[in-house]
Amino acid sequence: MINAYSGTQVRAAEEPLLDAGRGDVLMQRAAHGLANAVITELRSRGRRIYGTRLVVLAGKGNNGGDGLYAAAFLAARGMRTTAVLTGGAAHPAALAAFKRAGGRAEELTELALEPLAAETLRAGVVIDAILGTGANGGLRGSAATLVEAVLEARHPAGGDGFVVACDLPSGVNADTGKAAGPVLPADLTVTFGGAKAGLLADPGADHAGRVHVVPIGIEEHLPAPVLRRLGEAELSGLLPHPARRAHKYSRGVLGIVAGSVQYPGAAVLACRGALAAGVGMVRYLGPPEVADLVRQSCPEVVCSDGSVADNRVQAWLVGPGMGPEDHEQLARAGDAIETGLPVVADAGALPALPQKLAPHVVLTPHAGELAALLKRLEGEADARFGDREAVEAATFEAVRKAAGLTGATVLLKGPATLVAGPGGGAFSQADGTPWLATAGSGDVLAGVIGALLAQAGPAVDRFRLLGIDDDGRWAALAALGAALHGIAGRAASDARSGGPITAGAVPDAIPEIWGKVSMLSNSGAWKRNSHSQPLR
Repeated sequence: MINAYSGTQVRAAEEPLLDAGRGDVLMQRAAHGLANAVITELRSRGRRIYGTRLVVLAGKGNNGGDGLYAAAFLAARGMRTTAVLTGGAAHPAALAAFKRAGGRAEELTELALEPLAAETLRAGVVIDAILGTGANGGLRGSAATLVEAVLEARHPAGGDGFVVACDLPSGVNADTGKAAGPVLPADLTVTFGGAKAGLLADPGADHAGRVHVVPIGIEEHLPAPVLRRLGEAELSGLLPHPARRAHKYSRGVLGIVAGSVQYPGAAVLACRGALAAGVGMVRYLGPPEVADLVRQSCPEVVCSDGSVADNRVQAWLVGPGMGPEDHEQLARAGDAIETGLPVVADAGALPALPQKLAPHVVLTPHAGELAALLKRLEGEADARFGDREAVEAATFEAVRKAAGLTGATVLLKGPATLVAGPGGGAFSQADGTPWLATAGSGDVLAGVIGALLAQAGPAVDRFRLLGIDDDGRWAALAALGAALHGIAGRAASDARSGGPITAGAVPDAIPEIWGKVSMLSNSGAWKRNSHSQPLR
């Protein structure tokens, strides 16, 4: 599992060591880890270390010091190193070490800006060490102008060079992931002590590339993380498995209220997602013509046009493919909420929900739907997240705001899918592929999460082993569903040589993925681990 922390938490964890006079030790450990990560990346690309050009963009604070010390290590390994001092001054001891190692330092002045931008573009490796976790806002002045010049001149397809961010890309907020001003996107972010929450939430995740965590000795002082990402062991441990004497009812029954005459396919996709995710039975409630289509596609589903009260289930899924004119379906959705059972509420059900909910209600909006929900809850005049763009600019803040206002567990769909519970626990999963941005994909995801809720049962030991309390398990289950959905989508695309997929391909891939994930904790045969995580 990747645990992510706010910048404030990390700085507080550093305090005992700084007070003990061990600040230089922390900086040396960070710099050594950064230098080793650069070497590893070069080797993985088949590139040699000796003679490769490196440019470190060094701010005047400790982040710049980390970058300069790392560049000194790399200069000693034979790299041709230049430091661009973006703030005029630099960390004195780190700059002295860099120069002793043979590095060349250049102050970023108006006159030097153009040639230094050109040198940055030619470099085989660029280390972005301008701003750290304590920075307020984005790049300013000549540093901003330099990054803008580099971004403007970079070839869209990239080149042989790559960018490594020191702790986090300059301009990305460590706590929220908000990005201010020009940001130089990193291929790799080497972060110290613990991942920063802003690296796992969009738009920060857009700029972070792969995230590699370097331990520096503060870990025992870190509190509970503000954001977590489930890895191989957690996915395997959280997946439900039927007991030897299980039957269809003990494996969980999910009721689905979805679809309409206008959008019948949403019901089919939701049912297929649920069936693929291990639930014992699916009961569908909806218009007869939609039920007929569900029967043709999923003969296992029990269909009716009856009431919520007439159906015994362990959880409900409501909302996919429903509009404001589908009064009977919306009434059923409201009745499902009133049962007190776990509920996944998606799409068309969101505007019809009561304002106060409970943690076992999982809302699954995309950015536009979340903006509409927050506008309704806060009032249009006071809404900070009044449109899709505002939500996408601060996804972590928006999803936590929605969880706090509703009392529900909220899952915000996106490249980095975020889940926040009303108690503060949050998850970020980025296991999928951009090809999942296709019509019906969210309906499948809702079905998967609904199936997991129906199978949750009273046992909470598997959650407590991960430090997740009873209320937090709903967020963990939603994150598990997002991970399964993402991995299955990526597998479906990989089966087509990385090509496009339709939503219907995702449930087809889930059973095989489920089996592979179940074996991961024993085999260790997974692409991700607790220290390094691809962007997607």
